[in-house]
Amino acid sequence: MKPKVFIDGEHGTTGLQIRTRLAGRDDLTVLSVPVERRKDQAARAEFLNAADIAILCLPDDAARESVSLIANDQTRVIDASTAHRVAEGWAYGFPEMDRKQAAAVSAAKRVANPGCWPQGPIAVVRPLISAGLLPADYPITMNGISGYSGGGRAMVEDYVGKGEDAPEFLPYGLTFQHKHVPELKTYAKLQRDPLMQPAVGNFAQGMITVVPLQLATLERVPTGAELHAAIADHYAGIENGFVEVAPFVATERVPDINPEQYNDTNRMKLYVFANDKRAQALLLAVYDNLGKGASGAAVQNMDLMLGL
Repeated sequence: MKPKVFIDGEHGTTGLQIRTRLAGRDDLTVLSVPVERRKDQAARAEFLNAADIAILCLPDDAARESVSLIANDQTRVIDASTAHRVAEGWAYGFPEMDRKQAAAVSAAKRVANPGCWPQGPIAVVRPLISAGLLPADYPITMNGISGYSGGGRAMVEDYVGKGEDAPEFLPYGLTFQHKHVPELKTYAKLQRDPLMQPAVGNFAQGMITVVPLQLATLERVPTGAELHAAIADHYAGIENGFVEVAPFVATERVPDINPEQYNDTNRMKLYVFANDKRAQALLLAVYDNLGKGASGAAVQNMDLMLGL
């Protein structure tokens, strides 16, 4: 019998992307609430409990409610909201994060899908802390730019409505209370809160995250080559991963770095740039905020959990 998958919130941005990614697959059955019952909580409960995997594409409170509606021990959950990212008993759905993470996702009953903003910084910082090249109390800062689809339906409608008049670069989160800070701190292995400064660009999807490092503040200053080797070695040991590390080169610019270059894929590419004389480095990640940062990761986690 084919596994049954129910997307709770299938008409939102992430849910629609997951439906698109699953379209045409003949190795599973996608359940869908009839239109006339879409706002019926009893219908949600019925479909949640009928599914082998429930993927929650909902606001945080609605996601918690959906979990509470599951009354059996068989339905496994992937939550794409922020609600359970650092919750006890939930596996973090970034399979490439560590060598054992894919197995942890595969065995989990409850998986919290990563947020788009923390995933790039986690991908570059965690290997360096694990390798002892950065201390866990290092004051990490990160910035970047994402397509407006990451802001939800209201932001999408605003940007589409304004067209060319929409802001090309709009910083936000300027109170430094970004909802992804706990997630980034936890899974990057940080002991202090990172400073996140995200921005939205006038393009639909795709993103770049950047972590600058002032290495001269460290007792032992690693070289750029050492930073790159630690990150490259980490991902070389991950089987069937979707994260790659660019070669380490000294260059003023890389023309093909583009926030939209991996749109509609589950890929992520990491770069290390450094100036050893100045003891400075830059860690950069490129990926799709709706792919590796949302729906792509959800499908990857689903496949691991179902053994597909």
